[in-house]
Amino acid sequence: MRTTVDNVINILDDTDLDEDVIEGFINSANVFVTALLGTKGLSTELLTQIEMWMSAHMIVSTRERQSKKEQAGTAMIEWAGKWGEGLLGTTYGQMAVTLDSSGTLNSIAKGKSFAWTKAIPNFD
Repeated sequence: MRTTVDNVINILDDTDLDEDVIEGFINSANVFVTALLGTKGLSTELLTQIEMWMSAHMIVSTRERQSKKEQAGTAMIEWAGKWGEGLLGTTYGQMAVTLDSSGTLNSIAKGKSFAWTKAIPNFD
């Protein structure tokens, strides 16, 4: 792994996930980043940053969706991103795409490659 739990926690808006859960997302992001970007000539520092943002993206795409609008009276919430937006569905995924100077994540984000992530609702 390139990034750390503390690095991911520092960029998340707010999280109640314990460190073991976050580490699981970091492991997944590490496998993803290594497989897709490990041979693209990017520096270790840049891969570390992309891995951090991908970890956060995976967390908010699954366990802790980003809200765009919340309301207390009559309990309304509007989620950021739309179904099927993949890497562009969260601000964290957008940052990972931006940092990837090889363009690989941008190709994935635009559906021109094989990897895809989707936001799922939290039914807790």
